[in-house]
Amino acid sequence: LLDKSDKYDTRDVERLQQDDKWVENYLIWRHDVVDDTLKMIDESFQWRKEYTVNDLTESVLPKWLFESGAIFLHGYDKEGYKLFWFRVKLHVRDSKQQLEKKKLVAFWLEHYAKRDHGKPLTVVFDMSETGISHIDLDFVRFIVNCFTDYYPNFLTKIVIFEMPWIMNAAFKIVKGWLGPDAISMLKFTNKNEVQDYISGEYLPPHMGGTDSFKYSYPPLVDDDFQTPLCENGPITSEDEHESKEEIDADTKEAGDPNEEQNLNPKKMNSIEQIPKSEEQTDKTDFKPKSAKKALTTFKGPLLHISPAEELYFGSKETGERKCLIVLTNVTKNIVAFKVRTTAPEKYRVKPSNSSCEPGASLDIIVSLHGGFAASLQDRFLIMAAEMDQGSGAGASELTQFWKEVPRTKVMEHRLRCHVLESSKPSTLTLKENAFNIPAKTNEDLHMQLTHLLQINKRLQEQIDRCLWFQQLLVVLSLLSVTTAAFCFYLVYTQRS
Repeated sequence: LLDKSDKYDTRDVERLQQDDKWVENYLIWRHDVVDDTLKMIDESFQWRKEYTVNDLTESVLPKWLFESGAIFLHGYDKEGYKLFWFRVKLHVRDSKQQLEKKKLVAFWLEHYAKRDHGKPLTVVFDMSETGISHIDLDFVRFIVNCFTDYYPNFLTKIVIFEMPWIMNAAFKIVKGWLGPDAISMLKFTNKNEVQDYISGEYLPPHMGGTDSFKYSYPPLVDDDFQTPLCENGPITSEDEHESKEEIDADTKEAGDPNEEQNLNPKKMNSIEQIPKSEEQTDKTDFKPKSAKKALTTFKGPLLHISPAEELYFGSKETGERKCLIVLTNVTKNIVAFKVRTTAPEKYRVKPSNSSCEPGASLDIIVSLHGGFAASLQDRFLIMAAEMDQGSGAGASELTQFWKEVPRTKVMEHRLRCHVLESSKPSTLTLKENAFNIPAKTNEDLHMQLTHLLQINKRLQEQIDRCLWFQQLLVVLSLLSVTTAAFCFYLVYTQRS
């Protein structure tokens, strides 16, 4: 690759040398066959340079492309993968616009790959109200090639909704492009079957769902991250007693804010909008005695965040309601942070808008309201920005800071939710009133496996020693028998 660097974007070459995960994805997608992997890297890098993928931004693409609403990212499937929507009825074949439309697909793929660290996507072809005039096989082939040749290990499944029978012949051609691995990812569905893969909360009404989302531009469609309920938000019956005790303890030290919270806060589409409820911040350190620190850590330029990727909640069966996020400031300045979620009506966060001193660690408590259950589709967004020396860190200063800080200086990190489904919570989660960081994270399993291997190694060494002693005893026994026989022989010969 380095010999042909003139054919590639140097930024891609540098990333390949530094990003082991990217290389691993290429290998996985090509079944660890090195020659096939190198061929895919070569083809995808040439394509990336041809389409100027690293430089695709909103400003270089026509505004009408975004306004059409034919292609966008929104929602999650039942496995927690982001949905990449293609509204086929909004697509019109036009050879003059083909390159720009292809660049729009590349823009969204690159936008998501960079933003969410390459988490795979689920593609949804919504073919309701479409006919043969909407099918553009060249464009479909480009979409297929993006996943099979240019973005390795980036596709989980292709959900095709209500494909008209007249298009069966066209999709036989598409299957030929996909190859055997990708063909298994095709899911043909209708209203009765689509919810096998996508829950109703992320399906529009015409697909049998309840999602009230209406596409519009600007801004870019993204995760609908909103400010969660902060520490003194409304309380529902199941966690009322426990939560009131915590709030009483906190308000003795921090004062009792009188701001009323709204269960459905207004959507937050830009960092400039800060609701008044966020101005009530609470820096009281609340550290549960039984909380277990997560072993995984995301090492960002401003904050180290633990856990790195997932918050573990229990199902209604396990009853675990709380998680702990630990932030560590690795800069020499105060770092302001905010926490947002895609399901603000479900969660209370303590604190949700505050700051962290240089070198200090701070615990954030995320708790579920009674009556709600965590979902794989729920996401949390942690936003952080470095404050100037001498800046105040009070509520009013933070509010003004978030209004003025440039977006380019804001670090963002996303966390997924993981739901423990065990019918025996005591074996997987902490006891009642404990924070539900799971006992069986990947690191725990790795440590246990390492421990078992060490025990196995010691047992093997003991067995080897026993076998060696056994062999030595056999040899000594044989020598003793031989010596005794020889002595008897000498005695016998002397007598005769």
